[in-house]
Amino acid sequence: MKENNNSEFAIIERYFQGSSARSDVLLGIGDDAALLTPPPGQSLVVTVDLLAAGVHFLADADPRGIGHKSLAVNLSDLAAMGAEPAWGTLAIALPGVEPDWLAAFCEGFFSLAEQYNLQLVGGDTTRGPLTISVQVHGFVPADQALRRDGARPGDRIMITGIPGEAALALAGLQGRAELPGAHRDTLLARLERPSPRIVQGLDLRGLATSAIDISDGLVQDLGHILRRSQVGARLLLERLPRSVALQGVEPGLALDCQLGGGDDYELLFTVAPPRLAELRRRAAAWDCELTEIGEIKTGGDLRLIRADGSVYTPTTGGFDHFAGIQSHD
Repeated sequence: MKENNNSEFAIIERYFQGSSARSDVLLGIGDDAALLTPPPGQSLVVTVDLLAAGVHFLADADPRGIGHKSLAVNLSDLAAMGAEPAWGTLAIALPGVEPDWLAAFCEGFFSLAEQYNLQLVGGDTTRGPLTISVQVHGFVPADQALRRDGARPGDRIMITGIPGEAALALAGLQGRAELPGAHRDTLLARLERPSPRIVQGLDLRGLATSAIDISDGLVQDLGHILRRSQVGARLLLERLPRSVALQGVEPGLALDCQLGGGDDYELLFTVAPPRLAELRRRAAAWDCELTEIGEIKTGGDLRLIRADGSVYTPTTGGFDHFAGIQSHD
């Protein structure tokens, strides 16, 4: 029987079987399911994200960037839990078989997987509108996982990197802003190839009292910590770190990007004051900035404070897939 080079099984064998080989994978791609061996004394951390063309990335985006981002957003969830990456699965719906597109997608996906010693152990392919679902598994020592529900009054609110650059890049692509020419490539890389803060998440074990990654906007994601921890917060807007690119656009747009823009995948976390010195000692070796931007308070409200002490009300909220859709319940 002549082999169909565009069959589901040929696609899997050609494009998706080349990844890191881990000793804790007893059986990976090629059977009905994978056989995996979690290490003793470790909790298994599992997360999944779904990316759809036209929602999470532009349909004509660079496939290398799509492959990178589809894995990076999941690795960012592991980082926010203080987990070490281990295994992944990939389910992808394709409108058709385009060898060059698939090869570039896999180049982006597997180059990031190899960076964090993550092995692809299974998944599925089907025909349909371009949709990508990645699930990743990681390990964290028992009782050391970072969570959203541990913030306490007096804790300092910290952030890695610079929030808002990915949102500014998207605004430029959508024609809502003119990107500074000298920084265009850097901004687009922040949107299309985010850097999961795995090293930082591992360093925050035993230090952070709560943590989350910024995927839907700083204010919205901080709100998740406040609700789970049953606390409030005071955020000082003048402390938000701004790159030269953000400083080069209209101040209102820059602030909207920083407070309401998603896709940054930076870590937002809280630390008790006595641990700040240790945090800064560890952060000295990081490849990104660390900034203190506020404080956890009693109560349940979030106050955004301008430099003059007045309260600021955001003009935009964070990202919501179902905003504006009426429920039929």
